[in-house]
Amino acid sequence: MNVNIRKSTIGDLLFLEKIENICFPSFQQSSRRSLRLSLGSSAQQVWIAEIKEKRKFVPIGTLILNLYQHTVRIYSIGVLPEYQGRGIGQILLAQVKHVAISKGCDKLSLEALSTDTKLIEWYQKAGFVFSEELPNYYSDGIHATRMVLNLFDPKERNAISNIIVVDNPKKWKLEIEGLRVISAKSYLSDHEFQSLKNGRIFNLSNSYRYQSIGYYVSLLASAREHRAIPNVTTIRDFRNVSIIRTIAQDIDDLLQKTLEKETRSQINFNIYFGQTIDKNLRILGQNLYRLFETPLMSVQFNKTDRWVIQRVSPLTLDKINNEDFERIQHFAREYFSRKRFQRHRFNNYKYDLAILVNPEEKNPPSNPEALQLFKAAAKKIGFYTEFITKDDYDRLTEFDALFIRETTSVNNHTYHFSRTAYAEGLVVIDDPWSILRCSNKIFLEERMRQNKILTPHTLIITKDFIKKNGFENLTYPMVLKQPDSAFSIGVTKVNNPEELRHQLTLLFKKSDLIIAQEFVPSEYDWRIGVLDQKPLYACKYFMAKDHWQIVNWNDELDDHYGLVETMLVEDVPEPIIKAATKAAALMGDGLYGVDLKMIDGKAYVIEVNDNPNVDVGFEDRVLKEDLYLKIMQSIYNRIEMSRNIARFVSIETDI
Repeated sequence: MNVNIRKSTIGDLLFLEKIENICFPSFQQSSRRSLRLSLGSSAQQVWIAEIKEKRKFVPIGTLILNLYQHTVRIYSIGVLPEYQGRGIGQILLAQVKHVAISKGCDKLSLEALSTDTKLIEWYQKAGFVFSEELPNYYSDGIHATRMVLNLFDPKERNAISNIIVVDNPKKWKLEIEGLRVISAKSYLSDHEFQSLKNGRIFNLSNSYRYQSIGYYVSLLASAREHRAIPNVTTIRDFRNVSIIRTIAQDIDDLLQKTLEKETRSQINFNIYFGQTIDKNLRILGQNLYRLFETPLMSVQFNKTDRWVIQRVSPLTLDKINNEDFERIQHFAREYFSRKRFQRHRFNNYKYDLAILVNPEEKNPPSNPEALQLFKAAAKKIGFYTEFITKDDYDRLTEFDALFIRETTSVNNHTYHFSRTAYAEGLVVIDDPWSILRCSNKIFLEERMRQNKILTPHTLIITKDFIKKNGFENLTYPMVLKQPDSAFSIGVTKVNNPEELRHQLTLLFKKSDLIIAQEFVPSEYDWRIGVLDQKPLYACKYFMAKDHWQIVNWNDELDDHYGLVETMLVEDVPEPIIKAATKAAALMGDGLYGVDLKMIDGKAYVIEVNDNPNVDVGFEDRVLKEDLYLKIMQSIYNRIEMSRNIARFVSIETDI
């Protein structure tokens, strides 16, 4: 029998309904509306098996698939009864494998009625094995059996492929296990690289200009979910000196120390795979590579009163001296021989999650016990999880999501991690916009005022303001805040003009604008954790002993923190919940900690914090394990929605 397999169209809707009604019991049948949504979904595929009768093709079977990042799930296979037993099912199953392999998926999965032993045996003969029982899967008392088929050996399939893309591969003499050197033309057009999974692409094309071949290598690498080095964001950033200098602030101390004995006012050098020919510049070169990840690049520094970075630009092979070419290949051999490039992905997790931490941080947003609970919750949700540090910047795009559990700041590596991850398409908490908005009290005050959210009376003080208004006409006591203060650091209380004058002298050295806020004494502050614009947890943070803040940074004893009382969200006064959720929504849809005070029955927002504390024994006292699961589930849902948006639209519509 000559069977043709083709993609289904809207014209097949009646036949799809027919198969549903004939081949499946009522509790397994899909409605006409659901079938129509499947036909239009980018997260599903619908196929038709047909044979030729009397010079026309007649449909005899259907196949519906759900597509995930690593897995193809068989939603249904149906064949008209009069054609069953003729091998049509095996032909459709072969089509499933073809789809999975062409998309680089590792596994097939399905659910079958537990009592349908004949069907389960048929799948077992095809290589499927039992995965788990699903009680009450179809309805009460009607159970399902989940089965899976691994298409590849996990180690073989999930090894990361390192590929150097150049204009002329014949010039390169690199024989390193797991490394290939190919032409840009091959990478752009060959089917092998279009369907490749877990690829790391080192783009050494002769031009990165907009819409050149080199530009398209990095652009299509991102579209294929390959790791492009340099990526399009990095290529674009090279054009902007302000961005370059902002990124390089992270290594300013190292820069000054490395070049302190340099007598020239300008210095240029090249960095090849993170290495420099001048050994004195080796550590600086490695750190610059970490920030501006590009295989071959040139940097320039100028000095007036101190050294500043003037230019960073990618180097193409046609601009490198011939005598350096052998050194470049030597550096490349060292680079690709490192064990970190032999990392394998794990086949039994759907997504990979990186949690950014700083083991040396004295007051991190989550204590070690909480970090382990986050990791355990992530595993339950379906994540392979690694804790990473600032030294792992070059590994970011090995992951599907980034969760930052290190104190964030616009002026340190946490923002660069967030920004790069977001640009590469990872789901990020905290996202760069939340860090930018929440870290600056000037922005927060203006945002609250514009949206009529109550805050303690606030002034933005400039040097001109003091000259015009003086110190005597202000109301004391007041609280002064650096615009980028965090965890009560950079926040001071002044009780009179003399204290104000002294503190402003110190604060104006760091910022041209200072926040002055009415001092509102209270026994405690409310902290409402907000996630996805919904309240997550609620705490009362009591003031530290004999102090006006919840943390007394001047007290070196163990009791410099105030007590924390955690409670059910539903037990919190309604004005607090309303103000907290509204204020958090103005920052975004991430994870926030909103600090508030209740005064005369009204809720006043003190600030909105990205990266809020989640510690064992404090914020998790009520929800316990569920707090960590809810946060991990939110990250998981964001990945699913970003990659399978049509399926989520379908689900929401059905509800």
